[in-house]
Amino acid sequence: MIDFRYHLVSLISVFLALAVGIALGAGPLKESIGDTLTGQVDQLRTERAELRADLETTQADLARAGDALDAVADDLLADVLGDRRVAIVQIGEVEPEVRDAVVARLEQADGSVSAVVQVTDAWTDPERLAFRQSLAGQLVEYLEPRPADDAGTGTELAEALAQGLTTARTEDPDALSESASIALELLREGELVTVEGEVDAPADAVVVLAGPAVDAVDAQDEEQRLESAAPEVAEEEAERIDALLGAASQIGVAVQQRSAGAVVAGGDLVEPSLVQRIRETDASARTVSTVESVQRVSGQVAVPLALAARISGTVGHYGSSEGADAVMPDRVVLEPVQRTVEVPGTPADGAPADGAPADGAPADGAPAAGTDGDATTSEG
Repeated sequence: MIDFRYHLVSLISVFLALAVGIALGAGPLKESIGDTLTGQVDQLRTERAELRADLETTQADLARAGDALDAVADDLLADVLGDRRVAIVQIGEVEPEVRDAVVARLEQADGSVSAVVQVTDAWTDPERLAFRQSLAGQLVEYLEPRPADDAGTGTELAEALAQGLTTARTEDPDALSESASIALELLREGELVTVEGEVDAPADAVVVLAGPAVDAVDAQDEEQRLESAAPEVAEEEAERIDALLGAASQIGVAVQQRSAGAVVAGGDLVEPSLVQRIRETDASARTVSTVESVQRVSGQVAVPLALAARISGTVGHYGSSEGADAVMPDRVVLEPVQRTVEVPGTPADGAPADGAPADGAPADGAPAAGTDGDATTSEG
């Protein structure tokens, strides 16, 4: 039976062990432990300083390269887009300065921006799934061609957005068709998108900007923040990002299918990101061109070049990462776009049959891409 003497001996043993530890820590082991900790701290400080110096050197090199590219951008981009109209679709939080820089490069390449649309969180909010399904059921009535019966809600919404930005009237290639206007308005009223100003003219091509467009270092900081968050918070954020990337991929494919060409551009190639998701998906990678590092001059200049190449028929993935096809697209100069009107009536000899589009004109309900014409290519 355990008695008081047993408890007393146990307490004496604990205090004796504690006293020995204190004596050793304050005596013969004090200097050794202190030196070890000091050495480790000094080593970490040295490594941190070296990494910071390497980062500053890399950033300086990138800045010089950007300045050099900016100096030749006028010549590199001149006449590339041949007066084509481009719609901007923003997914995620795209920095205003990044968007403005891309718009400036498109205009520098002889293009113009016909619309700027922001996809909202409601597009993927699980609590609004029933609403999106109902809205998609209305939208498919205005889509031409109509999506497959098993396309799914996400694809139907994506194709509605694409048609709402790109489809022209048969009798006026410079005006949105009635079905396109209705589709875009339904998406806006449903708060799935916000639209800057009025969209009057159909786009020939589309640029999808995926945000946030950040450096790899900033992306890693965000990843570490999520890893240190509570498990339920991290899981919820991971599900949100996955749903957003899935919807963004559908939009990228849809705007390519319903326009003359599309490019998806984002920040540095990190996981997860829209550019990475498209490149890893065979079907998307064969269809949609991508540009990484759009927060830098190199990525911004690459966007109109990649768009011109895609309109001419070349799918490419551009940037400095291992999976890219090239750092910069080859320079393709598109012939000026030709937008013609289909005139109904009995055709004369040599004219298209009744109901067929005139030479170079889009068929009724088709994107207002105009006649792409021949393109000249040079090394970019």
